[in-house]
Amino acid sequence: MTETTDKKQLLHLVFGGELSDLTDVQFRDLSALDIVGIFPDYASALTAWKAKAQQTVDNAHMRYFIVHMHRLLDPKATGL
Repeated sequence: MTETTDKKQLLHLVFGGELSDLTDVQFRDLSALDIVGIFPDYASALTAWKAKAQQTVDNAHMRYFIVHMHRLLDPKATGL
């Protein structure tokens, strides 16, 4: 078995964009969203998120997010 099949995949999406207003999550331009990638676990998603957040630290309106895709794919699952 490979590493990806040995443990359950808990997919995470990392993406970001420039916000219109710092008090709400409304993106200034949806066509300019930065899709960083989909990752097999939270740890690798967090590493990617940190790297992108650090690259854009000078832009206060730029925000990156981690979406727990595995929760969207299986909303009945608990404890993940």
